Amino acid sequence: METVKKILLVDDDVDVLAVVETILENEGYKVITALNKTEGIEKAKSDKPNLAIIDVMMTTQFEGFELAESFINDNDFKNMPVMIQTSIEIFESNDDDVMKFARSYRENSVGKEMDVLLVQDYKSKKAGIDYRDNQGKIHWLSVDGFIRKPVNANILISSIQRVFN
Repeated sequence: METVKKILLVDDDVDVLAVVETILENEGYKVITALNKTEGIEKAKSDKPNLAIIDVMMTTQFEGFELAESFINDNDFKNMPVMIQTSIEIFESNDDDVMKFARSYRENSVGKEMDVLLVQDYKSKKAGIDYRDNQGKIHWLSVDGFIRKPVNANILISSIQRVFN
């Protein structure tokens, strides 16, 4: 018997939470919702989700990235896939070394000024976030993909199925 997959959905927009939760529950997933980083960490610890989908901008402009980084660096969650839900433009790469692509993009005049680069290789679906924090430090986070806002139910479901398979 297959166990029901649990998905942690973290977003400060209750309307987005309601829509995405309905889509996922209709597909048979158990959805755990949280409104911010602190609540997301608490729910992850108590509910042990199989996947986290995290909005970028919540209480602060980088809160979603910080939450993703917390999960990625925590031994209890290092094997849990993390996807970022965002309306920020996602750069498509044809290089599965997406960090290399992002860093080389930062070397050109347009990229130097960008605070956030979301990059995904269109073939391998490897993905990552290259962002500059408030102190000017550049961070790299490998993630398991992006969910575009506004959410398209079919794309959402196929993206989650790809992560679980």
